[in-house]
Amino acid sequence: MITLLFKIFIKNPDDIQNSEVRGLYGILCGAAGIFFNILLCTFKLLAGIFSKSVAVTADAFNNLSDAAASLVTILGFKLSGKKPDAEHPFGHGRLEYVSGLVISFFILMMGVELLKGSVSAVIHPEPVDANIISVVILAASILVKFYMYFYNHKVSRKLSSPAMEATAKDSLSDTISTAVVLASVIVSRLFPQLKLPLDGIAGIFVALFILYSGFSSAKETINPLLGTPADAEFVKKIENEVLSHKPVIGIHDLVVHDYGPGRVMVSLHAEVPGDRNIFELHDVIDNAEVAVAKKFGCSVTIHMDPIDLNSSETAELRTLVSNIAKEINPELSVHDLRIVPGQTHTNVIFDVVKPHSCIIEDSELCRMLREHVKEQKPNYECVIQVDRPFV
Repeated sequence: MITLLFKIFIKNPDDIQNSEVRGLYGILCGAAGIFFNILLCTFKLLAGIFSKSVAVTADAFNNLSDAAASLVTILGFKLSGKKPDAEHPFGHGRLEYVSGLVISFFILMMGVELLKGSVSAVIHPEPVDANIISVVILAASILVKFYMYFYNHKVSRKLSSPAMEATAKDSLSDTISTAVVLASVIVSRLFPQLKLPLDGIAGIFVALFILYSGFSSAKETINPLLGTPADAEFVKKIENEVLSHKPVIGIHDLVVHDYGPGRVMVSLHAEVPGDRNIFELHDVIDNAEVAVAKKFGCSVTIHMDPIDLNSSETAELRTLVSNIAKEINPELSVHDLRIVPGQTHTNVIFDVVKPHSCIIEDSELCRMLREHVKEQKPNYECVIQVDRPFV
């Protein structure tokens, strides 16, 4: 069904960098979610009323909250597709993440309410009429919810969308929670002599699972809003593409700014031979920027760093400083090293990238590097800039 809707309403389904195409995916999935969840809520509510089951009734209202979450998904994708304006020059793409966060709050709210009702059912248990109609409705609900998980998860992977993945996880949690409710109903029907408050116990299990799903989804949608390192595979692809433009010999200071799907900004420093014609090198950098932007659908700025490849003294110092840094911490790296000779001493200027796992203070790290270099090269003074990795 959902695949047919995609074929009918989306002309270029593979153009996922296009905000309009992403919006159509979100709207269609959201509309299907509203339809299925309202349908399930109606039937489950009837089953809960007739069976007098707290767990079944709570599961029905869970579907109602899912319908509201699907509406939020539609609004999120619709608003995130708006073009940049004077107040939001980077676009509105992060609204897709915000919609995922709102969905997570819906999940958490329903989990809390379900937990309260289930605890009450354990303390004050009431007999459950486990009729065959309830069993059939719950079994059908499991199949529908698993189908919803399948298409939402498939779309989330296609679009790399945290909001769609949050919706998919919600559907999966509903599948499992409904299965637990169904099991409690069947056990109550087959073993009526049991005095355990199975209905309430099943409800508590479902509530805890829903809360866990809500926290997980919230974390996944908050992370891109706060800013997370770019995907390692994406970083490697950018590096390979830039290095394919000769005579670029290396890159560093790569930063990826994510302003939402299809609105990624990349900046980096490209190392080039310092003895080449500057106009030729500038042309190479321009071509690299265009190639990366076209290939990965992002905005790119590349800073050109000339490297002295003909000085044996610079090459020796680069190796020496890099080895010293590795001895202090294997994850340290050095770049932009150059020397400035003087009458009384020679300055060695370089940047050192300190990983977040390194607990050495910046001032202490600089002192250690200076002293180690001084031990082997007494006439050299280090001028050090400490950088942080962004990828």
